[in-house]
Amino acid sequence: MVNLELYRVFYTVAKCGSLTKAAEELYISQPAVSQAVKQLENQLGTTLFNRTHRGMELSVQGGKIIFSRVEEALSLLESAENALIELKTTATGTIRIGATDSIFSNILADKIAEFHDKYPAVKFDLITGTTFDTVEQLKDNKCDIVFLNLPVDDKDVVLAGSVSLLSDIFVAGERYSELRGRVVSVKTLQEYPLLMMEHNTVARRAVDGYLSTLGLALQPDTEVANWDLMLKLAVKGMGVGCIPREYCKKELESGALFEVEVSPSLPVRGVGMALPKNVPVPFALREFMALFK
Repeated sequence: MVNLELYRVFYTVAKCGSLTKAAEELYISQPAVSQAVKQLENQLGTTLFNRTHRGMELSVQGGKIIFSRVEEALSLLESAENALIELKTTATGTIRIGATDSIFSNILADKIAEFHDKYPAVKFDLITGTTFDTVEQLKDNKCDIVFLNLPVDDKDVVLAGSVSLLSDIFVAGERYSELRGRVVSVKTLQEYPLLMMEHNTVARRAVDGYLSTLGLALQPDTEVANWDLMLKLAVKGMGVGCIPREYCKKELESGALFEVEVSPSLPVRGVGMALPKNVPVPFALREFMALFK
């Protein structure tokens, strides 16, 4: 079997013309260099160097014959190593991101644009779905990373940190102006038509789970599949909506909606990153994740 280290020593000695200089360049002892040369000569059955008062010279019938080929081989190996290093330190390829429409719009859009300005060679494949849908796609190797509503308990994925906090609040339009400026109990809201996310979503489960600890339960009149639809229905006066404050800033600032203050208030939750288990994280994805730290 070829021992590449012996050939590296041979090449370094030939290049330096000295055992001492080769030892310094290789960061090993001179006896170790001399032993490696002898070992390679024994394996090949020929003398590779002539020892002269000027140092080490390649032998005509040994060293000079193989030197150029060894040099070429080591150069090819170095090129291969550099190619692997470049893959680990250069942002290329495609990042497949899974998330809900709202997370893409409210949290990821600006970061994706920022990353594209820095690494224009990287492409994005944006995969929308519910948190549970995108987690399944992550496990099926259809996504490289998922941004999801927390909490999620799935032992087959790796949570890689939180990227944003979400504060669930109740909002209403002018049709329910009697709620403005008051602090009302959550139970009181059951007297009004309620807009809430579908029961199989993380957001809905989080709200229902918290209220159940208080012995409360809300029965919505309308369940919706996404926040955009809830906002439109709330603005039109169809009911009191339960939505993260971060997703309705524009409507609150314009006055199209106002926050209904409730007691007790709903707890803060988060949006996190999840990665597949036992899969190396390429450089481009590491750099994208770094934008959220």
